[in-house]
Amino acid sequence: MRNFRNSVQLIGRIGNDLELKEVGDGKKLLKLSLATNDTYKNAQGEKVTETQWHNVVVWGKPAEVLYKYSHKGAEIGVEGKLVTRSYEDKQGMKRYITEVLANDVALLGKSDK
Repeated sequence: MRNFRNSVQLIGRIGNDLELKEVGDGKKLLKLSLATNDTYKNAQGEKVTETQWHNVVVWGKPAEVLYKYSHKGAEIGVEGKLVTRSYEDKQGMKRYITEVLANDVALLGKSDK
């Protein structure tokens, strides 16, 4: 049960063009949006698909691999944990953002990059 604490596993599609950044002491950083779909039937029996968007942060070698072999629209699996951070916007308002800090990523399907 110890591994269940703050554990997230998602399979979805990359929703933005990937941009690999180098920060500080040469560490690689990749931020992406991940779309996951949930499908159900409503009261009228119609199929409904709801899309949830997740902010994902990937560091180091997994970030490099994802950047090299994946692209917008590709299906990936992400395992990690939820982290929340705050920042001050230009108007001085405190804002919060929740992200999935990826420990591992898996490329699913063929890559055409």
